[in-house]
Amino acid sequence: MSLPHGSVQPLYPAVKRERARLVPRARGRVLEIGIGTGRNLPHYNPSNVDTIVGLDPAAEMHPRARRRLSETRLSVSLMAVSAEQIPAEDDHFDTVLVTYSLCSIPDPCLALREMRRVLKPNGTMLFCEHGRSPEPPVARWQQRLTPAWRHIAGGCHLDRDVPALLTDAGFSIDTLDTGYIQGPKPLAWHFRGLASKNPAK
Repeated sequence: MSLPHGSVQPLYPAVKRERARLVPRARGRVLEIGIGTGRNLPHYNPSNVDTIVGLDPAAEMHPRARRRLSETRLSVSLMAVSAEQIPAEDDHFDTVLVTYSLCSIPDPCLALREMRRVLKPNGTMLFCEHGRSPEPPVARWQQRLTPAWRHIAGGCHLDRDVPALLTDAGFSIDTLDTGYIQGPKPLAWHFRGLASKNPAK
């Protein structure tokens, strides 16, 4: 999530806790979408992960990710490509992990279809994102703020309906935890969960 530091600083401790709850569930061959500076790397369980492919079109973030990587026992390949066109074969990964990236991907529907394509039939999609609040007044503010927010926050959208995006892309949501974390309400409605391929899609 690329956001102005001052306005989102209260969110950081809660976001770190959300990462710590989710990332250790990654298994086998992992694809991480939006790896950025590698904030998830300390949370992986090296005993459960074979390899990680980390995608992020912002190549300028990769040096910081490599520094974090040097402090781990993980095998990670970094690729400066977007999630809308993942350079991998069908049914390739055991786990796809996406944290705080769906908000800023230009075409999240296409990106999620690509994630589904490269996930094994028995694989797991792990996601942790912020997005549209179920409270109508907050959701209206999110819609009003998003056009300006995108320009100052690296393309971040405040109002994306993450569960709907997942199901529309052909995922079945197996577990879903939602709620506000500490911080301004338009930024603080969170989704964390696991999904799998819907064979009917």
